[in-house]
Amino acid sequence: MENKWNNYQPGFKDLISLRQASKISGLSPNHLRLLVGKGTIWGIKIDTFWVTTEDAVMAYIAQERKTGPKPKKP
Repeated sequence: MENKWNNYQPGFKDLISLRQASKISGLSPNHLRLLVGKGTIWGIKIDTFWVTTEDAVMAYIAQERKTGPKPKKP
């Protein structure tokens, strides 16, 4: 499965910290870091800081998601 963020090239002015992204999204910075690691949202590590863009966060929030535990496999 190809990551849809592979060719995404945001400008430096577009970058926000995961802490800022958490305020926009209502998700914790740790959860956002997990999503970045899985390639679900775009993000990179600059020195010791993880950053993303508001566009990437808003695209994730706009997706329909099922909440709660995943069904068990038979």
